[in-house]
Amino acid sequence: MFRSSFVGCVTLLLWATLSAADTPLDKKVLKQQGDAGVHTYRIPGLAVTPAGTVLAVFDLRHQSPADLPQDIDVGLIRSTDNGDTWSDVKPILDFDKNEPGTMGNGVGDPAILVDAQRQTIFVAALWSKGNRAWKGSGLGLSPDETGQLVLTKSTDDGQTWSAPINITDKMKGRSRDWRLFFCGPGNGIQLRDGTLVFAAQYRNPDGPPHSCFLYSTDHGETWTVSPAAIPGSPPTSEAQIAELADGTLLLTMRDESRSGKRLWAKWTWASDRTQGPGGQWSKHWLDLPDPVCMASLISCRDGLLVYSNPAHEKDRVALTVRASRDGGQTWSEGKLIEPGHSMYSSLVQLSDGRVAVLYESNGTLTLARIAVETLASDRNTR
Repeated sequence: MFRSSFVGCVTLLLWATLSAADTPLDKKVLKQQGDAGVHTYRIPGLAVTPAGTVLAVFDLRHQSPADLPQDIDVGLIRSTDNGDTWSDVKPILDFDKNEPGTMGNGVGDPAILVDAQRQTIFVAALWSKGNRAWKGSGLGLSPDETGQLVLTKSTDDGQTWSAPINITDKMKGRSRDWRLFFCGPGNGIQLRDGTLVFAAQYRNPDGPPHSCFLYSTDHGETWTVSPAAIPGSPPTSEAQIAELADGTLLLTMRDESRSGKRLWAKWTWASDRTQGPGGQWSKHWLDLPDPVCMASLISCRDGLLVYSNPAHEKDRVALTVRASRDGGQTWSEGKLIEPGHSMYSSLVQLSDGRVAVLYESNGTLTLARIAVETLASDRNTR
């Protein structure tokens, strides 16, 4: 379902109109199809630990580029020098592909989150036992009925990882008539008060997906689900989230109605979030071109918002990184990172201050690093 070619005239137009066209970029391919016998590497997530270690997670799609349900594991690589060099791939979530009737027993679509206060890293993913992924999940709670939301965690800077922790029953619950519930993909965040937050999505009984988030005020011991940002139409998925200067949360969502734009909404907390999902969503709005794809959103240490996606209303091309100084009200013209075929991406601010984006392009996972000053000084689009 993804395009692999790019029309030359569109390339020329984008190179002419985006300010990054003549800006040198520090880019390197980290993974490409066939490396270490893995057919395809997809669905990147990036994080930086308190020690400055860069962690990248992604799908290891062993047999084909297809989504779940397939033989897919979650892999991780580490860098201790801001992305100059990387470790070998380590599978951190891997279910037995040989179990009869499981269609590969795959687990994928990872999202990574760092709890800096407890120096614990969480990776959330969707486990599909049999045909229990996006289309095959039902209203039950067991692995034989519906896709499973699982976590794994590390307390040693990402070197070793726990056995899978299944939180499906607690999140989906018997009181919710959801077909499927899972996070991300991409990355989660830790708020300034220590709260952990993953963007998430669920599917109603009649099928349409809705974006929300789950959060923990006790460092991942328990989790609470927010209301949907848009409980009705349009349907949304693959959200990412950032904390703004005033403590509100900004959610960016994939618009499944194919408007050609990204959907956005803000969440304002009630006074005591430990008592439940108290708060309120703003009215949603459309902004920035998007071809029905995943995007990434982060808040840098100085409050600068940074956003990446394929900047096109129809095709998955022109991976662009933009910045906002006013909480997402206006965005910079953007730095063109990849003019051709490009899809999912994940952003992080490195310990040296640069912004890194790991993105999919023509069967590769490529890392680009950008000086944050070049993003902050880029002119606004409106």
